[in-house]
Amino acid sequence: MFQGGYMGKVLRVNLTTKTVAVEDLPEKIARDYIGGAGFGVKYLFDEVPGDVDPLGPDNKLIFAPGPLSGTPAPCASRMAVTTKSPLTGAVGMSLSGGYFPVELKFAGYDVLIIEGQSETPVYLHIKDDKVTIKNAAKLWGMDTQITQTIIKQDVNDQNTRIACIGQAGENLSKMAAIINERRAFGRKGVGAVMGSKNLKAIAIRGSGLVPLANPEAFETARKFMLGAMKQSPVLYPEFSKLGTSMVVDATSAMGIFPSENYRNTGEKDYSASIGVEASISRNKGSEHCYGCPVGCTQLKLAKGQGYEGGMSDPEYETYYSLGSVVGVESVDSIIYNDMLCDKYGLDTMSVGVTIALAMELFERGMLTAADTNGIDLHFGNHQAVTQLIEEIAFRREGLGELLCDGSRILAEKIGGDAGDFAMHIKGLELPAYDPRGAKAHGLNFATSYTGADHNRGYAFQEVFGIPVPNAYDRFAVAGKGWLTKWNQDIRCATTDCPTMCGFLMDMAVPAIAEQNTADLVSSASGIPLTKEDIGRVGERVNNLARVFNISAGFTRADDTFPKRIIDETIKEGGSKGQRISQEDLELMLNEYYEARNWGQDGVPTREKLTELDLPEAAALLEARGLLADD
Repeated sequence: MFQGGYMGKVLRVNLTTKTVAVEDLPEKIARDYIGGAGFGVKYLFDEVPGDVDPLGPDNKLIFAPGPLSGTPAPCASRMAVTTKSPLTGAVGMSLSGGYFPVELKFAGYDVLIIEGQSETPVYLHIKDDKVTIKNAAKLWGMDTQITQTIIKQDVNDQNTRIACIGQAGENLSKMAAIINERRAFGRKGVGAVMGSKNLKAIAIRGSGLVPLANPEAFETARKFMLGAMKQSPVLYPEFSKLGTSMVVDATSAMGIFPSENYRNTGEKDYSASIGVEASISRNKGSEHCYGCPVGCTQLKLAKGQGYEGGMSDPEYETYYSLGSVVGVESVDSIIYNDMLCDKYGLDTMSVGVTIALAMELFERGMLTAADTNGIDLHFGNHQAVTQLIEEIAFRREGLGELLCDGSRILAEKIGGDAGDFAMHIKGLELPAYDPRGAKAHGLNFATSYTGADHNRGYAFQEVFGIPVPNAYDRFAVAGKGWLTKWNQDIRCATTDCPTMCGFLMDMAVPAIAEQNTADLVSSASGIPLTKEDIGRVGERVNNLARVFNISAGFTRADDTFPKRIIDETIKEGGSKGQRISQEDLELMLNEYYEARNWGQDGVPTREKLTELDLPEAAALLEARGLLADD
């Protein structure tokens, strides 16, 4: 049995029956999946049918930090929440940092499973082994910041850590997020699942400590990691001071910072208006997650244009989603609108890309002033973005109802050719990297088990030019299948499962990530893991998630790009002349499936599932007549 790292307990809360149960965490699950996203995907696969209604009582919310959370490991206060996504219908997995993740460990649990559906609003209060389901009627209708303030008063403990939904989650917007302090479990509509269960918040306070199986070996591994972080030419000199806003300038120079719903990427340079210089002039300090020496979160205060007093900590993706993709060049509006999304509990990325689609449809005459309640939806109108965030969060009749469930559903409601301009994959809106100019990064969007998600297999080789495991030409098609598999498996096993901050993988420790993860997890838990074991964990999680998605109805046809990415060429900038043709996509998919030992239909083979010890996945595919033999 593990001797440290894990608390050894799974907390299960049924909101229908109002019952609480504590179960032992099986050592085999800890060994095979490590934690975080691994635990989430495993419990989701085992307990939630692929065809379940994401907003029905049979869907589950699975919160799981990793074995390194709450230990002295740097940058390890992370937690995964996993569910069936109402936005995509696929696995919905989102990660967040801050202090909330470690508090669950301090309270004595490795996994929190929320199941069922309360008839009335409630919130969950966890204080060590005392777990209470409390009335939340007075909290319903409150935004996320007020909710956290009131709950801390209610439990008489200002150090209680809280994750909650705002009005967007209550109104079941499929773009709703879960907010903990200033952090977000964003994307995939996880906040809508929480709202569907009438669960307003989870409040946790723990007094325990996370034990270490071998403190001396753990300290050796920790110091080795800290040394690699200090040697990074980017992490402390730039990233800790600028945060992710620095990536705006980098991707603008590469010609892959998307503009105006991707219709003119590379033709407009946003670095001067919303890049580092404009952003840093609004800095008011930084914030650290628990146990993080980097402190990349940059607090910013809006200065003008009617946004004075707005304060938030926008990340790179938000400079895109509330900036370039809607044609906005006002850094003050981005700060303010980021604050609004956090307040109401909305994912900034899906919201911005959905608004961008609405703007293009408006300019094409497919949406009229009558449809938009008189709001001018031309690209660049930052006031319109503010208005639409309000409309979406409260699901107001007309425009709010039209936009609140994301770009795919907006396009379906409009009909005609609207879907040609919807920038999503599997229902999840594209991130802030035009895949035409970074082909492996794009292939990850197409094949990620959560949809268009840069964090599942970030191609730092293309974006930052880091030659690990090798150097790659970002425009090339050949070799990108193998690289995408490697990125997805290694990132999953070294960041999403232990759980660690993904920024370290991108900027500081890619060359040592597998061995260092093995050393840290082994010394923390007492479970001996090798570098090769770590790679297999990532592969196991990605295969199991793939089988869940197949059971939910996904096929090779869903591993694709929006029509614009396939048909249109980038006209200007550092990626001029680039696109991903259908032929290029098919070549990359064939190579990717071959690298994974899947059939060319995208279904894992019996050999691969046997190798990864996934008999339950093989049985599911066999029962459906889908199992591909080698």
